[in-house]
Amino acid sequence: MGGFMSRNLLKKGYKLRVYDVDKAAVARVTAAGAQPAANLAEVARDSDIVFTMLPMNEHVLECYTAEDGLIKSAKKGTYLVDSSTIDPAVAQRVAEEARKHQLNFVDGPVSGGVVGAENASLTFMIGGAKADYEKTKPVVECMGSRAVHCGDIGMGQVAKICNNMLLAISMIGVSEALNLGQRLGLDPKILTDIINTSTGRCWSSEIYNPVPGVVDGVPSSKNYEGGFGVGLVAKDLGLAQASATRAGAPIALGSLSHQIYRTMMQQGLAGKDFSVVYPFIRGENNK
Repeated sequence: MGGFMSRNLLKKGYKLRVYDVDKAAVARVTAAGAQPAANLAEVARDSDIVFTMLPMNEHVLECYTAEDGLIKSAKKGTYLVDSSTIDPAVAQRVAEEARKHQLNFVDGPVSGGVVGAENASLTFMIGGAKADYEKTKPVVECMGSRAVHCGDIGMGQVAKICNNMLLAISMIGVSEALNLGQRLGLDPKILTDIINTSTGRCWSSEIYNPVPGVVDGVPSSKNYEGGFGVGLVAKDLGLAQASATRAGAPIALGSLSHQIYRTMMQQGLAGKDFSVVYPFIRGENNK
């Protein structure tokens, strides 16, 4: 996703210095016009605004708070925007460290997936000071169609993990309904058409259908390759579970969804798109 986001910034005329531990990812973006950096410190020194897109809590902490990380390398007044999906408490910890070095940090996770990143149609959920939101918004809007100020630091992450929990639940629900219909003899294309003009309609049924061949171009029609990986969905559901435990909020369906996706990981499906829950429910092996 970071690669597509970078390309959209380049298309808008921004100069970019990019770094990734995956050299191939760097090469793809530099081929589009970005300048490669040897390390994080070089990115921080050369930038007025830094965006990060990382997989896990620990990657964000290392990237920002390590001795040679962004916070200790950036110029005073630099804006730091983390678009990873992480625990709200981690975002708050990073923001506190950034303030000590007179840096401006906001958490800015996104919704829309790889397709949204490619088409610059992401929704950014921003947590932080309103002034920092306003300052970064023009740049953010080069990569997305909407930017919403959710409140203080960490509230962007709260919005994101709640959204992703609901997404995981809905994908399982759509998969169960379509499997049931198919087992009872109904064509999944016909059932999908009915659902999408009825009360069951949702993003998982209409835009990202999990049945191969129902919607062209989505991962289910490409052997569940690409898209939003099972491992990342399981990670996000774990964040929701941890946050719910701290808040004392019951999330029965969220917890069950977490266990389903963790089981899928154990069966070798971590790298497949999360819509692979449909053949998983059917008892099919899609490794």
